Amino acid sequence: MTILDGKKTSEALKQEIAEEVKQLKAEGKKVPHLAAVLVGDDGASLTYVGSKVKACEQVGFESTLVKLPTNISEEALLQEIEKLNANPEIDGYIVQLPLPKHIDEQKILLAIDPTKDVDGFHPANFGRMALDMEAFIPATPFGIMELLKRYEVPTKGKHVVVVGRSHIVGRPISILLSQKGAQGNATVTLTHSHTPNLAELTRQADIVVMALGIPEFLKGDMVKEGVTVIDVGITRLKDDSTHKGYRIVGDVAFDEVKEKASYITPVPGGVGPMTIAMLLKNTLLAYKWYR
Repeated sequence: MTILDGKKTSEALKQEIAEEVKQLKAEGKKVPHLAAVLVGDDGASLTYVGSKVKACEQVGFESTLVKLPTNISEEALLQEIEKLNANPEIDGYIVQLPLPKHIDEQKILLAIDPTKDVDGFHPANFGRMALDMEAFIPATPFGIMELLKRYEVPTKGKHVVVVGRSHIVGRPISILLSQKGAQGNATVTLTHSHTPNLAELTRQADIVVMALGIPEFLKGDMVKEGVTVIDVGITRLKDDSTHKGYRIVGDVAFDEVKEKASYITPVPGGVGPMTIAMLLKNTLLAYKWYR
């Protein structure tokens, strides 16, 4: 059984990006610049955006945090988006989700310049990805593909079962794994909460991608021997036996499933660290493709 170590892989990737940035500086060129828009004071969002800013510093990127009040109007937020679209210094930016309830998320995401959409959420990028064209891929699926590539996990001719159909993870990873390419050529079954006999399907799978958001849903009796398991879920469970009072778990009952797996991602330290690394990668691509 091989652990797909996202923490180690993301650090290697960030080091590679840092070397490219070092070269750009040596040539007297502008370095990539990532901006993040944060509306309100959501604790999880603050932490996540903070880690993105720190990652930018680590690789030598410029970074800008646009912090806006919770009660900002939709119109005022759209004006901020337009400023970022028009700013030639900004190569890519993200709008941290979720947004306050009075703001239409879809309207905001549609206003982002697709050439600066390093989250890969704009329909223009999603459509280009689906057509196997050059595009920004959402960071989590991009990170999964990178892990499979670096660990040389075989996907050609394999049966993949993706559990979860979100636009951010489930749908894009199902498309990417079915496409032609070194980490593609798989036969993919996309499942969700209304799929009957889900356990029958996961037991047939050579690769299971769990992106359901239900802690420890995938049990040991739901997979076959030799399976590859990618766990995208992350949930904080109350646990008084730990000094923090909680533990972090994924959508997979790790201790059970690892006994059967050939490859498996841990939680934490699997897919999570790859997401931020691939956001940096997308920003570097934005710099190369469009600036």
